[in-house]
Amino acid sequence: MALTDNQRGALFMTASMAGFAVEDVFVKAAARSMPLGQVLLVIGLAGVVTFATMARRKGEAVLPAAFLSGPMLIRSGFEVVGRLFYGLAITLTALSTTSALLQATPLVVVAGAALVFGEKVGLQRWLAVLVGFAGVMVILRPGADFAMLSLLAVVGLLGFAGRDLATRAAPRGLSNRQLGCLGFAMLAVAGAILLAVSGGAVLPGPDGSLYLAGGAVFGMLGYHSLTYAMRTGEVSAVTPFRYTRLVFAMILAMALFGERPDAATWVGAGLIVGSGIFALTRTR
Repeated sequence: MALTDNQRGALFMTASMAGFAVEDVFVKAAARSMPLGQVLLVIGLAGVVTFATMARRKGEAVLPAAFLSGPMLIRSGFEVVGRLFYGLAITLTALSTTSALLQATPLVVVAGAALVFGEKVGLQRWLAVLVGFAGVMVILRPGADFAMLSLLAVVGLLGFAGRDLATRAAPRGLSNRQLGCLGFAMLAVAGAILLAVSGGAVLPGPDGSLYLAGGAVFGMLGYHSLTYAMRTGEVSAVTPFRYTRLVFAMILAMALFGERPDAATWVGAGLIVGSGIFALTRTR
Protein backbone atom coordinates (compact mmCIF):
# COMPACT_ATOMS: atom_id res chain seq x y z
CA MET A 1 0.00 0.00 0.00
CA ALA A 2 1.51 3.31 -1.11
CA LEU A 3 2.02 5.99 1.50
CA THR A 4 0.39 9.39 1.10
CA ASP A 5 2.48 12.56 0.99
CA ASN A 6 1.47 13.37 4.56
CA GLN A 7 2.50 9.92 5.77
CA ARG A 8 5.87 10.16 4.03
CA GLY A 9 6.34 13.66 5.42
CA ALA A 10 5.53 12.45 8.94
CA LEU A 11 8.03 9.58 8.64
CA PHE A 12 10.79 11.88 7.42
CA MET A 13 9.99 14.42 10.15
CA THR A 14 10.25 11.69 12.80
CA ALA A 15 13.53 10.48 11.28
CA SER A 16 14.78 14.06 11.26
CA MET A 17 14.02 14.55 14.94
CA ALA A 18 15.77 11.28 15.79
CA GLY A 19 18.81 12.46 13.83
CA PHE A 20 18.93 15.81 15.60
CA ALA A 21 18.55 14.16 19.02
CA VAL A 22 21.49 11.85 18.32
CA GLU A 23 23.50 14.81 16.97
CA ASP A 24 22.93 16.62 20.29
CA VAL A 25 24.35 13.62 22.14
CA PHE A 26 27.52 13.60 20.03
CA VAL A 27 27.96 17.38 20.38
CA LYS A 28 27.57 17.18 24.17
CA ALA A 29 30.04 14.29 24.34
CA ALA A 30 32.59 15.96 22.04
CA ALA A 31 32.46 19.20 24.01
CA ARG A 32 33.81 17.37 27.05
CA SER A 33 37.25 17.05 25.47
CA MET A 34 37.41 20.10 23.18
CA PRO A 35 35.95 23.63 22.97
CA LEU A 36 32.32 23.77 21.85
CA GLY A 37 33.24 26.33 19.20
CA GLN A 38 35.62 23.84 17.64
CA VAL A 39 32.94 21.13 17.68
CA LEU A 40 30.37 23.34 15.94
CA LEU A 41 32.92 24.64 13.43
CA VAL A 42 34.10 21.18 12.39
CA ILE A 43 30.58 19.75 12.09
CA GLY A 44 29.47 22.85 10.18
CA LEU A 45 32.34 22.63 7.69
CA ALA A 46 31.74 18.90 7.17
CA GLY A 47 28.10 19.64 6.38
CA VAL A 48 29.00 22.46 3.99
CA VAL A 49 31.40 20.26 2.04
CA THR A 50 28.90 17.40 1.85
CA PHE A 51 25.88 19.45 0.76
CA ALA A 52 27.99 21.58 -1.62
CA THR A 53 29.26 18.41 -3.30
CA MET A 54 25.71 17.10 -3.63
CA ALA A 55 24.55 20.41 -5.11
CA ARG A 56 27.37 20.52 -7.65
CA ARG A 57 26.61 16.98 -8.81
CA LYS A 58 23.06 18.12 -9.51
CA GLY A 59 24.33 21.15 -11.42
CA GLU A 60 23.12 23.58 -8.76
CA ALA A 61 24.91 26.73 -7.65
CA VAL A 62 26.60 26.38 -4.28
CA LEU A 63 26.27 30.12 -3.62
CA PRO A 64 23.11 31.22 -5.46
CA ALA A 65 22.28 34.91 -5.61
CA ALA A 66 19.19 34.22 -3.49
CA PHE A 67 21.46 33.72 -0.46
CA LEU A 68 22.16 37.47 -0.53
CA SER A 69 18.52 38.54 -0.52
CA GLY A 70 17.24 40.41 2.52
CA PRO A 71 15.07 37.59 3.91
CA MET A 72 17.87 35.03 3.51
CA LEU A 73 20.39 37.27 5.28
CA ILE A 74 17.93 37.75 8.14
CA ARG A 75 17.29 34.00 8.17
CA SER A 76 21.02 33.32 8.36
CA GLY A 77 21.47 35.76 11.23
CA PHE A 78 18.73 34.10 13.24
CA GLU A 79 20.16 30.67 12.48
CA VAL A 80 23.58 31.70 13.82
CA VAL A 81 21.91 32.87 17.05
CA GLY A 82 19.89 29.68 17.34
CA ARG A 83 22.83 27.39 16.65
CA LEU A 84 25.17 29.28 18.97
CA PHE A 85 22.94 29.49 22.02
CA TYR A 86 21.38 26.05 21.61
CA GLY A 87 24.86 24.56 21.37
CA LEU A 88 25.82 26.30 24.61
CA ALA A 89 22.59 25.11 26.24
CA ILE A 90 23.04 21.40 25.48
CA THR A 91 26.66 21.60 26.63
CA LEU A 92 26.19 23.54 29.87
CA THR A 93 22.74 22.34 30.98
CA ALA A 94 20.77 19.09 31.07
CA LEU A 95 19.95 17.77 27.61
CA SER A 96 16.44 16.81 28.72
CA THR A 97 15.66 20.34 29.96
CA THR A 98 17.08 22.03 26.87
CA SER A 99 15.18 19.70 24.54
CA ALA A 100 11.94 20.33 26.43
CA LEU A 101 12.34 24.10 26.11
CA LEU A 102 13.13 23.81 22.40
CA GLN A 103 9.67 22.35 21.80
CA ALA A 104 8.21 25.83 22.31
CA THR A 105 9.70 26.97 18.98
CA PRO A 106 6.57 26.20 16.88
CA LEU A 107 4.45 28.18 19.36
CA VAL A 108 6.73 31.20 18.96
CA VAL A 109 6.42 30.78 15.18
CA VAL A 110 2.61 30.79 15.44
CA ALA A 111 2.67 33.99 17.51
CA GLY A 112 5.28 35.57 15.25
CA ALA A 113 3.33 34.75 12.10
CA ALA A 114 0.36 36.65 13.53
CA LEU A 115 2.41 39.64 14.67
CA VAL A 116 4.85 39.88 11.75
CA PHE A 117 2.87 38.57 8.76
CA GLY A 118 -0.63 39.36 9.97
CA GLU A 119 -1.75 35.75 9.75
CA LYS A 120 -5.12 35.04 11.31
CA VAL A 121 -4.80 33.26 14.65
CA GLY A 122 -8.02 32.45 16.48
CA LEU A 123 -8.67 32.71 20.18
CA GLN A 124 -8.17 28.99 20.78
CA ARG A 125 -4.73 29.01 19.18
CA TRP A 126 -3.73 32.12 21.16
CA LEU A 127 -4.79 30.32 24.34
CA ALA A 128 -2.70 27.33 23.26
CA VAL A 129 0.31 29.62 22.79
CA LEU A 130 -0.18 31.05 26.27
CA VAL A 131 -0.44 27.56 27.78
CA GLY A 132 2.78 26.61 26.00
CA PHE A 133 4.58 29.67 27.36
CA ALA A 134 3.27 28.74 30.81
CA GLY A 135 4.96 25.36 30.30
CA VAL A 136 8.23 27.17 29.55
CA MET A 137 7.92 29.08 32.83
CA VAL A 138 7.25 25.85 34.73
CA ILE A 139 10.51 24.40 33.39
CA LEU A 140 12.48 27.61 34.01
CA ARG A 141 11.09 27.91 37.57
CA PRO A 142 11.65 31.64 38.07
CA GLY A 143 12.41 32.29 41.71
CA ALA A 144 14.67 30.53 44.17
CA ASP A 145 15.41 27.59 41.85
CA PHE A 146 15.87 29.67 38.71
CA ALA A 147 18.96 28.72 36.68
CA MET A 148 20.33 31.52 34.51
CA LEU A 149 21.92 29.01 32.15
CA SER A 150 18.44 27.82 31.16
CA LEU A 151 18.00 31.13 29.36
CA LEU A 152 20.55 29.92 26.81
CA ALA A 153 17.95 27.47 25.51
CA VAL A 154 15.31 30.21 25.43
CA VAL A 155 17.53 32.47 23.30
CA GLY A 156 18.31 29.48 21.08
CA LEU A 157 14.65 28.68 20.47
CA LEU A 158 13.96 32.36 19.68
CA GLY A 159 16.74 32.20 17.10
CA PHE A 160 15.27 29.09 15.48
CA ALA A 161 11.78 30.62 15.50
CA GLY A 162 13.12 33.74 13.79
CA ARG A 163 14.82 31.55 11.21
CA ASP A 164 11.58 29.71 10.48
CA LEU A 165 9.65 32.97 10.17
CA ALA A 166 12.25 34.48 7.83
CA THR A 167 12.07 31.34 5.69
CA ARG A 168 8.46 32.19 4.85
CA ALA A 169 9.64 35.36 3.12
CA ALA A 170 12.67 33.75 1.49
CA PRO A 171 12.89 33.29 -2.30
CA ARG A 172 11.52 30.00 -3.56
CA GLY A 173 13.40 27.64 -5.80
CA LEU A 174 16.29 26.74 -3.49
CA SER A 175 16.91 23.00 -3.29
CA ASN A 176 17.27 20.92 -0.13
CA ARG A 177 20.99 20.65 -0.89
CA GLN A 178 21.44 24.41 -1.16
CA LEU A 179 19.49 25.02 2.05
CA GLY A 180 21.55 22.34 3.79
CA CYS A 181 24.76 24.00 2.63
CA LEU A 182 23.61 27.36 3.98
CA GLY A 183 22.38 25.89 7.27
CA PHE A 184 25.68 24.17 8.02
CA ALA A 185 27.60 27.27 6.93
CA MET A 186 25.77 29.19 9.67
CA LEU A 187 26.63 26.43 12.14
CA ALA A 188 30.29 26.88 11.17
CA VAL A 189 29.96 30.65 11.62
CA ALA A 190 28.48 30.14 15.09
CA GLY A 191 31.34 27.82 15.96
CA ALA A 192 33.95 30.25 14.64
CA ILE A 193 32.49 33.08 16.74
CA LEU A 194 32.50 30.97 19.87
CA LEU A 195 36.01 29.63 19.24
CA ALA A 196 37.33 33.15 18.65
CA VAL A 197 36.03 34.14 22.07
CA SER A 198 37.04 31.03 24.01
CA GLY A 199 40.13 29.89 22.12
CA GLY A 200 41.84 26.66 23.15
CA ALA A 201 41.39 24.54 20.02
CA VAL A 202 42.90 21.08 20.43
CA LEU A 203 43.72 18.12 18.22
CA PRO A 204 40.90 15.63 18.83
CA GLY A 205 41.78 12.13 19.97
CA PRO A 206 40.15 8.94 18.67
CA ASP A 207 37.03 9.35 20.80
CA GLY A 208 36.73 13.04 19.97
CA SER A 209 37.08 12.34 16.25
CA LEU A 210 34.38 9.68 16.49
CA TYR A 211 32.03 12.11 18.26
CA LEU A 212 32.65 14.79 15.62
CA ALA A 213 32.00 12.34 12.79
CA GLY A 214 28.82 11.11 14.48
CA GLY A 215 27.57 14.64 15.05
CA ALA A 216 28.21 15.56 11.43
CA VAL A 217 26.55 12.45 9.97
CA PHE A 218 23.43 12.56 12.12
CA GLY A 219 23.17 16.34 11.81
CA MET A 220 23.20 16.09 8.01
CA LEU A 221 20.69 13.26 8.02
CA GLY A 222 18.43 15.26 10.31
CA TYR A 223 18.67 18.45 8.24
CA HIS A 224 18.08 16.69 4.92
CA SER A 225 15.11 14.73 6.30
CA LEU A 226 13.63 17.91 7.76
CA THR A 227 13.69 19.84 4.49
CA TYR A 228 12.28 16.83 2.63
CA ALA A 229 9.49 16.43 5.19
CA MET A 230 8.47 20.09 5.02
CA ARG A 231 8.31 19.93 1.23
CA THR A 232 6.42 16.64 1.02
CA GLY A 233 3.31 16.79 3.21
CA GLU A 234 1.01 19.51 4.46
CA VAL A 235 2.72 21.70 7.03
CA SER A 236 -0.14 21.28 9.51
CA ALA A 237 0.03 17.49 9.18
CA VAL A 238 3.80 17.12 9.30
CA THR A 239 4.93 19.77 11.81
CA PRO A 240 3.38 18.17 14.93
CA PHE A 241 5.81 15.27 14.50
CA ARG A 242 8.58 17.69 15.50
CA TYR A 243 7.63 16.85 19.06
CA THR A 244 8.98 13.32 18.69
CA ARG A 245 12.39 14.92 19.23
CA LEU A 246 11.53 15.32 22.91
CA VAL A 247 10.85 11.58 23.21
CA PHE A 248 14.19 10.67 21.63
CA ALA A 249 16.04 13.31 23.67
CA MET A 250 14.56 12.20 26.99
CA ILE A 251 15.41 8.55 26.33
CA LEU A 252 18.99 9.35 25.28
CA ALA A 253 19.54 11.80 28.15
CA MET A 254 18.43 9.26 30.75
CA ALA A 255 20.23 6.31 29.15
CA LEU A 256 23.55 7.96 28.29
CA PHE A 257 23.96 10.87 30.71
CA GLY A 258 22.06 9.55 33.70
CA GLU A 259 19.68 12.51 33.72
CA ARG A 260 16.48 12.22 35.70
CA PRO A 261 14.07 15.03 34.73
CA ASP A 262 12.10 16.24 37.74
CA ALA A 263 8.33 16.64 37.95
CA ALA A 264 8.43 20.30 36.87
CA THR A 265 10.28 19.41 33.67
CA TRP A 266 7.78 16.67 32.82
CA VAL A 267 4.79 18.91 33.55
CA GLY A 268 6.24 21.82 31.58
CA ALA A 269 7.13 19.57 28.66
CA GLY A 270 3.61 18.16 28.65
CA LEU A 271 2.09 21.65 28.56
CA ILE A 272 4.39 22.73 25.72
CA VAL A 273 3.87 19.63 23.59
CA GLY A 274 0.13 19.41 24.19
CA SER A 275 -0.52 23.07 23.43
CA GLY A 276 1.81 22.95 20.43
CA ILE A 277 0.07 19.99 18.85
CA PHE A 278 -3.30 21.66 19.42
CA ALA A 279 -2.16 24.99 17.94
CA LEU A 280 -0.64 23.33 14.88
CA THR A 281 -3.47 20.92 14.15
CA ARG A 282 -5.98 23.75 14.41
CA THR A 283 -4.45 25.15 11.20
CA ARG A 284 -6.06 22.26 9.33
